[in-house]
Amino acid sequence: MRHRSFLTTITVTATGALLLTGCGGGEAATQVEDASTEYGFRSEGLPIVDETLSLTFGGAKSALAPDYSDMELVQQWETDTNIAITWENLPDQVYQEKKSLMLAGDDLPDVLFNSGLTDAEVVQNGSNGTLVPLEGLIEEHAPTLSAILDERPDVRAAITASDGHIYTLPSVEELGILQYPNFLYINKTWLDTLGLPMPTTIEEYHEALEAFKTGDPNGNGKADEIPLSFRTDSFCANPWDLVAALGGQPENNDHRIVRDGKVEFTANTEEYKKGVSALADWHAEGLIDPESFSHDDVAYLAKGKSETPVLGSFFWWELKEMVGDDRVDDYAMLGILEGVDGKLASVTNNQEINRGAMAITRANQYPAATMRWADRLFEPVMSAQTNWGPIDVTLQEGENGILEQIPAEAGVSEGERRQLVAPGGPKIIQEKDFETVVAPEPRAAARQDLVAEHYAPFAANDAYPPVLLSNEELEQISFPQTDITALVKEKFASWIANGTIDAEWDGYVSQLDSMGIDDVTGVYQQAYDRFQQGGE
Repeated sequence: MRHRSFLTTITVTATGALLLTGCGGGEAATQVEDASTEYGFRSEGLPIVDETLSLTFGGAKSALAPDYSDMELVQQWETDTNIAITWENLPDQVYQEKKSLMLAGDDLPDVLFNSGLTDAEVVQNGSNGTLVPLEGLIEEHAPTLSAILDERPDVRAAITASDGHIYTLPSVEELGILQYPNFLYINKTWLDTLGLPMPTTIEEYHEALEAFKTGDPNGNGKADEIPLSFRTDSFCANPWDLVAALGGQPENNDHRIVRDGKVEFTANTEEYKKGVSALADWHAEGLIDPESFSHDDVAYLAKGKSETPVLGSFFWWELKEMVGDDRVDDYAMLGILEGVDGKLASVTNNQEINRGAMAITRANQYPAATMRWADRLFEPVMSAQTNWGPIDVTLQEGENGILEQIPAEAGVSEGERRQLVAPGGPKIIQEKDFETVVAPEPRAAARQDLVAEHYAPFAANDAYPPVLLSNEELEQISFPQTDITALVKEKFASWIANGTIDAEWDGYVSQLDSMGIDDVTGVYQQAYDRFQQGGE
């Protein structure tokens, strides 16, 4: 076995080696002489190299995951490709603490796998030469990924920086469920006890919450019922659909939506004011859990499992997780209620196309072999295994030839098992692949059905796409965006709790103007337009 060695200076020779260059100030730093041919590099077929090539990978991993080298799937990769990887992936929190120093130093791994890079870090480390531009490597050595990018210009645009380079490989899983994370549930047992119908309008829902507060539906003679609870700024417990129903303003955590190709800031409109003002009235009536703005996930989830049932209605990703097995049948999904402007489902900006799954660093002397190694992960069957685990361990072929989940053994959840056997990283599982290659997990399939029935038909906006902002754009929005987000979050909570929105609204709008909200929205519009042009 040959072992790779680091070279502090790499020069161009007449050997036919590949030369990769960046642009601007990073050009000298990204010159790489590809030495893959020294190991008997093959342009197609397996193994990828005749002599074993050793590479070092770093990045993040789940705290539950073993060393990747102990995973059956990863061991099979080495056998198939003849590329031996020394894995230096760290638990995510540890990796995040060490990442900046690693990127700024000279002791870089050859590859960042599950890179954990923010958009700003991708742009910065791409332009300064720490990350190698990948578009030429993809074109020459990644036929599977190249074909997908030709078919899917939106995926190409999502991973293309404003300078035209691709610095990281994507991770895509198109289940169509992330855009609607805030499911609204209600205690139907309490409705039956109080003789109330299942609400279909925002007015009927308000009446049900009033009855929950005053009618003692849990029958213990105490006023301990919580009519409505939620969490703000969480992934899946936000009351944005109520803001839309009460005021007519589609909303999400970013306070940024797209309608008819126009990027809109949501939290300074009259419709937003109307929706928040109505929630303040509900709070004054005692219908909203006063801890909605302070409790964490642990405290929030405990309310659904209290010894005496106290929770009337709530937002969360999954019913069973909130209320437990014993109370699942006591609750029903409400979905989108008829409001002041019809049924409006707020679409979030949660992305199914993600960048940062893998990057090649300037330390890597074998980018051609590395890219061929990565391209295998984009084959649909391999992407399924990368995401859920190997065939005959977590996946099996069903009667229709499609891969299906093998039920986890007792005492182990599918999520826990997945972290033990699936390394993640680059993958593309398109919507069509869930019909011909791999079936969604049962929980995901159930959620797809709920989204299709209760949410997707009423989508009130488009999501802001996975745009990679330029260095200049990031610099323009960085500070004002932080201040704007903090102000909106603070006022949303205080206005509902204190009912002061009318007195403070004009000053709030003026403050947003002085913070540069129009300029920030303009930057997002500019980046959106570029994305619509394919990232050019």
